[in-house]
Parts: sequence; C-alpha cells; structure tokens
Amino acid sequence: MTQAANESAEKAPTPAKAARRLSPLLALVPYGLRYRGRILASLGALVLASAATLAVPLAVRRMIDSGFAPENAGFIDRYFEVMLLVAAVLAMASALRYYLVITLGERVVADLREALFAHVIALSPAFYDRERVGEIVSRLTADTTQIKAAFGASASIALRNFVLFLGAMAMMVVTSPHLSALVLIAIPLIVLPLVGFGRMVTRRARTAQDTLADASAFAVEAIGSVRTVQALTGEDAAQKRFGAAVERSFVAALQSTSARAWLTAAIIFLVFASIVGVLWTGSQNVLAGKMTAGTLSQFVLYAVFAAGALSELSQVWNELNQTAGAAGRIAELLSVESQIRAPARPVALAKPARGEIRFEGVSFAYPTRPTTRVLDGISFSVRPGERVAVVGPSGAGKSTLFQLLLRFYDPLAGKILFDGVDLSKADPQEVRRQLALVPQDVAIFAMSIRENIRLGRLEASNGEVEMAGKLALVDEFVRTMPEQYETETGERGVTLSGGQRQRIAIARAILRNAPVLLLDEATSALDAESEALVQEALKRSMEGRTSLVIAHRLATVLGADRILVLEHGRLVEEGTHESLIAARGLYARLAELQFGAAA
Repeated sequence: MTQAANESAEKAPTPAKAARRLSPLLALVPYGLRYRGRILASLGALVLASAATLAVPLAVRRMIDSGFAPENAGFIDRYFEVMLLVAAVLAMASALRYYLVITLGERVVADLREALFAHVIALSPAFYDRERVGEIVSRLTADTTQIKAAFGASASIALRNFVLFLGAMAMMVVTSPHLSALVLIAIPLIVLPLVGFGRMVTRRARTAQDTLADASAFAVEAIGSVRTVQALTGEDAAQKRFGAAVERSFVAALQSTSARAWLTAAIIFLVFASIVGVLWTGSQNVLAGKMTAGTLSQFVLYAVFAAGALSELSQVWNELNQTAGAAGRIAELLSVESQIRAPARPVALAKPARGEIRFEGVSFAYPTRPTTRVLDGISFSVRPGERVAVVGPSGAGKSTLFQLLLRFYDPLAGKILFDGVDLSKADPQEVRRQLALVPQDVAIFAMSIRENIRLGRLEASNGEVEMAGKLALVDEFVRTMPEQYETETGERGVTLSGGQRQRIAIARAILRNAPVLLLDEATSALDAESEALVQEALKRSMEGRTSLVIAHRLATVLGADRILVLEHGRLVEEGTHESLIAARGLYARLAELQFGAAA
C-alpha cells in the first residue's frame, strides 16, 4: 500500500472505503464472466437449496400449532415425509452448487495464472533489473492460491449465506414485523465492527503476504545457487537469513489472525446476544397471547438461519479482505507496462532480411544506474554477411551492444538500424526473429536435450534438431547417453558440464537459421580441441550471414573481417588484427598480454 493509502486507512471506516479496499477483486470479474453458463447454473442450484432450507420452519410451525395429538398422526407423518423430500432436494442442490462454484474458482485461477505468467514473461529486462524473481514467483503461487480459496470455497459459502440471509430476513418480516424490527435494530451493531476490523485485517494480511514473498524470494535464490552456498560453507548463514524472513512472515500472519479472531468473537457474541433478546421478547408475546408458539418457533428458526448466515458472511468478509490484499499485489504486477513495446504501426523489416546493422551515436545507461554511461556516442556499421568481432576490457560495454540490438532496452541517445529500419519503430518480436544469440551465461531448462535445442526454432523436425546437434558437437556427448537426445538435463542443466551446455546453446543458434548471429563468448567453456571443432562449425554456419562476435580471447577473432575495440563505453579503435597491432593502441596491448611480445 502507498503512504496515501495507509493514511486513508486510518480514517473512520465507511461502506465506500470498504468497497475501495475490496476494489482489487473487481479485476477478477472478467475472468469469471467468461463462464456465465456455469455461474447461472450455480445460482439456480443456490436458489433451490435456499428455498428448501427456508421451507423447514413453515413445516415446524404447522406441526407445533396443530399439536401432537394421536388424531393428527397421519398429518404429522405426511409433514415428515415432505421434510425428508426437502432434505433430499437440499442435499442435491447443495452438492451441485458446491461443485459448480469450486470448479469455477479453479478455472478462474488457472486462467489468472496463465495471464499473469504471459504478462511477466513479456516484460522488458529493465523490470527484472529491479524486481526479485522469487517475489514474482510468490505472486504466481501463494497469492493466486489465496484467490483460489476466495473464488472457490469462500465464494460458495458467501453466495449460499447471502441468499439464505435475505430469504430468512424476508420470511421473518412476513412472520412477525414487530420482532423483525428489533432484529433490524441489532444488525448495525453487528455490521459496524465487521467493517472496522476489516480494514485492520486487510492491512495485516497484505503485510503477511509481502513478508512471505520476501522469504520465498530468498529461498529461490539460495536453492538455485545451492552449490555456491555449500562451496562457501554458507548453509548456516542462509538458514539464519531464511529463518528470520520466515519468522517475520509468521509474526505478520499472527497479527492478521489475531485481528480475525477478535472479529469472530465479537460477531458471534453480538449475533447470539441479539437472538436471545429477540427470543425473550417473542416469549413475552406468546405469554400475552399475541402470537402462537408455532409462529414464534418459525420466527426463531428464521432468526437462527439469518444469524448463522450473517456469522458465516463475517468469516467470508475476513477472507475477502485477505484476498483483496493478494489481488492487489497481482493487480500491481499486471499493471506494470513493458518499457519495450511495439509501436501502434510498426515498420516492417525487409524480407528476406539482409542483416545490415548500423549504430548511430548510441549512448546508453542501465535504468538501475542512470548516471553511469555504459555506451557513449558509439557509431559503427556492419555490412550484410560481414563477420565483426568486438573486444575490449571487462565493463567496456560489449555485451550491452547485444542487449540493445535485441531491443531489451532502448538507447538514451542515437539510434540503431536493422536493414535501414530504426529498431524503435519496428516490432521487437520481428527484430528478434532475425537474430540468433549464443550468450555467455547459457540458460538450459529442465527438459530433454532435444527440447532444449528445439527452443531455437519450435517447428523444427527431429532430423533438423539432430543435424544442428551434430554441427555444434552435441552429438559427440549425446551418443554416450542411454536416452541420447531424450536425456533430461535437470534444472538449469545441472547434469551437464559447462562445455556441454554451451554446445547446446550453439546448436540452438544453428537451428534458428537467422540472418544474424550474435556470439557472446560462445566457446569460452570449451576445451581447446572442442573449441577448434565448434569454431569450424560456426564458421560454416556464418557463411552468408552477418556475425557479431564478442571475445576476450583474441585468438578466436583473428579471422574476423573487422575488429571493434571498446573502452569505457567508447569505440576507440577499428580495423583488422594486423592493422590494429600496427597501430600500437589498446588492442595491441591486449594482444601483447595474451600472445606475448611476439604479437
């Protein structure tokens, strides 16, 4: 919650404010309205079950007023037979209502999770520079589970008791307007504490969910890097930090539960105190001959129904306040807009793509470090089919060139053109289809080797996947595995070596068959022999394609058509290996460090 929202929450509660606190739940309505037929069917079952419940007091009154004399035995038997039939209708209608509402909740939350994942997976990397993955996962799991409870069981209980409450109140008025007036006076005494405590429950529930998300975020990081944690003997430190986060979550949950418990106690006391008062008044009317015992029994049963329904609704109100906190967190995430979006009328790229790249006066700073220029006035061009290497010290901005070319970010100044089209005016998806990236930090997913390679081009056949595997020397180690290309890699490819993971990434790039190859230290995890073989495979795959190669090991870029040398975000040199050695500048110094004085 924002500071303004917190200040607002401190003011006296009103129905309008209560509605605003629950307003995040309105974002869920469109997901439910997709299934109008199921909603109408559940409402029909609900009305039928409520009608069956409300019919019972009528039968009780008739039996009490008619008396239990022997001559009325047949009359009483018929009434019990009818009540048994009513019970059967009630049971079937309640079961149908429960099934329809619970499955509706499951379906709505499944749709919500799909929509939420589709949204976050499309957000630009700038968002993930600020947010923790564990926090997002918590919203996908814990928060949506909270919503599922409200949309399922809580919604079922709320609907049943709301209809039952209205029906019971209506029948109370019909039975005895005088006693009903007393009940109406008592209702505000029950509702006002409910609204007041609801504000506290919502605030504390949101705090509990936030602290749980913090604990989940750290757990994801620690478990994802468990080998590093163990190598540093950091198990105790990690356990203490997670334990502290869990303890904070527990305290927040304890405060939320305490508020709910006090609310429950207050509601139960007020409800049943009201019933006792009404029952005493009714008994005085019976003694005075103003109403029959059967009528009082009927009224009391309806009052019990109404009180029980109101008590259940108070519990559901608590659940809704908690769910509003979860829905608010999800709504916040869904409201985040990607900083990188396709324009309303994107300019189409040339078909077939030529692979011409041009940087014109490009400057850039990452959003998390806006005052630090990573690139400063960079200008260069790459001709179609040309192989260009980018070298320079760590932090010079080499990988940032790829980040901008993939349009993960937009430059602060200048522009980048692909086949003459400004990237900011093109559809990012269309641009990325023309690029095949082999990153330095390879992402391997918990699926088979075949599926990991096929990520390069999802429609590729098994034969094409295996051919790409052969070119990238994946076939060399896959042949030794019992399940070969169907072998599962484990989470993040934990069962594979660094070189094997990198070869799979290269196979993806080969399979993608894009006009531009982006190689960021593509062979850094390979041994010398494998590197030579993969370089040959990459050389064959580069034929007729534009290639940008980032390398720290200068031996891998000797065959480049041109070499760009970056330092502190600036392009300081450009030329072939021989011309740059002769210039005796930064490249020559780097070459001397790696190759010795002979360079």
